[in-house]
Amino acid sequence: MKVMVETSAHHVHVSQAHLEALFGPQASLTNKKDLSQPGQFACAEKVEVVGPKGSMTMSILGPCRSETQVEISLTDARKLGVPAPIRESGDLEGTPGCTLKGPAGEVVIEKGVIAAKRHIHFNPEQAKEAGVEDKQIVSVKVDYNGRALVFGDVVCRVSPSYALAMHVDTDESNAAALPGTVGGEIIR
Repeated sequence: MKVMVETSAHHVHVSQAHLEALFGPQASLTNKKDLSQPGQFACAEKVEVVGPKGSMTMSILGPCRSETQVEISLTDARKLGVPAPIRESGDLEGTPGCTLKGPAGEVVIEKGVIAAKRHIHFNPEQAKEAGVEDKQIVSVKVDYNGRALVFGDVVCRVSPSYALAMHVDTDESNAAALPGTVGGEIIR
């Protein structure tokens, strides 16, 4: 089965409470660009993510979530000095924290910094067509510009709220010389 492979750059998901701490009371997120997942969007708002070794400015993705989460590549982790474990989005127990700075204040999160595990979003119909189940591990082959690569250990995530797309971080994308979004093939 073919799948769109998207590069997901570092970004932050914030809770409403943290959004207000960073941007002021009654702050809301401004949709700058819709993303491939239904209801998800890149925001005009950005925050500075601060670790022991450095800092980086990152975009916020909306809408707000129940917990604040920072998704970075392993290269970003080295720059920030934060030992980000490779985890699925939302699996935050035992992860390191960092400081977030916005125009109205800053927030210290005790946990929530991860390097996102490569994954494919499927709605139930797409999962059935592909012959996969939620949490199943597959491989995906990409071949762009003569630099073919097989991504192993790709987790399938199935939900009625998802649209078919695979997400890799910038380190993974650079390894395969991907220009941003390309086609891939799910293999066993």
